[in-house]
Amino acid sequence: MIRVNHRSGGVLVLAVTETRLTAAVAPQFKQLVLDQIEAGNTRLVLDLSEVGFIDSTGLGAMVGILKRVGSRGDVAVCGLQPAAAQMFRLTRMDKVFRIYDDADAAVGALEQS
Repeated sequence: MIRVNHRSGGVLVLAVTETRLTAAVAPQFKQLVLDQIEAGNTRLVLDLSEVGFIDSTGLGAMVGILKRVGSRGDVAVCGLQPAAAQMFRLTRMDKVFRIYDDADAAVGALEQS
């Protein structure tokens, strides 16, 4: 579901290992990430490079994660595949989330903020 890739400069990178982030897995995904937030990890990069498709439930879970972090930290997204990137654009989530090409760029940006 998620794999902790690495922690750098206080930024935790979580790779989503599902190929589809849909209603079938979104609640579990959200809870796993919320557990990381409750453990004190409030600067997160969600690496979606393995996610080929995301639906509105998956996006809703991500918005819930962003809300839980709130002003305590930051959430960035990286590695969007074409279909997922299109969904982000169609729903204007590309204006809500900071999106980067890869984890290194996202970590670098969060380390600077």
